[in-house]
Amino acid sequence: MTPEDIPTLPRGVRLHFDRVREAWVLLAPERAITLDATGHAILSEVDGARSFGEITQTLAERYNTPPEQIATDSAGFLDALRARRFLDVRP
Repeated sequence: MTPEDIPTLPRGVRLHFDRVREAWVLLAPERAITLDATGHAILSEVDGARSFGEITQTLAERYNTPPEQIATDSAGFLDALRARRFLDVRP
């Protein structure tokens, strides 16, 4: 994932707070992934308008962490979601 890429949730995929599990989940047709705090923090910044670089910078400022570390961790997470078709990326 490059800093210019724009991650977006595809049609039918959304973040949802599951009251039964008391956890955030990523829902897709007939699939769901339970998110930990890190996954939720990353996906809550994905709005389909901001680039990966902008998202990384926002998270780095919020958590007072080097942007390079955030970029590495976030890219791995988002690439895994992309491979499972929970995420689209526009150049």
